[in-house]
Amino acid sequence: MSAYGYEIVQTLIVDIEPDEHVKRAMNEINAAARMRLAATEKAEAEKILQIKRAEGEAESKYLAGVGIARQRQAIVDGLRDSVLAFSENVPGTSSKDVMDMVLVTQYFDTMKDIGASSKSSAVFIPHGPGAVKDIASQIRDGQLQGRMV
Repeated sequence: MSAYGYEIVQTLIVDIEPDEHVKRAMNEINAAARMRLAATEKAEAEKILQIKRAEGEAESKYLAGVGIARQRQAIVDGLRDSVLAFSENVPGTSSKDVMDMVLVTQYFDTMKDIGASSKSSAVFIPHGPGAVKDIASQIRDGQLQGRMV
């Protein structure tokens, strides 16, 4: 424009209209970048969910273990108190006699639970006065062997 006596100092461009192929290519580049970002964010969210799920499961198992330990301790305390009280109140009984009675009681409770469960199919357990004594000795021997190992 200087040939005509004009000098252009600054130009304000308001509307650029590139070729359709250029527009499409730019849109595909932007879409690919957004898809890559979305995939990264989705993968990160899945990772967090899996970590939280694993942490929750670990905490649940830990608390279940603590609960079982407390339950067993309460059972032991209760058995000890029962054996002491029974031995004091019934002359001539030993702690072995009381434990045999407790084992027989637990045996009958187990039989009742097995019979009441709708999910149990068939369980063959020897039953009778002699069998109860055998089961008590088997339980006692199993516990003694477990302590030795």
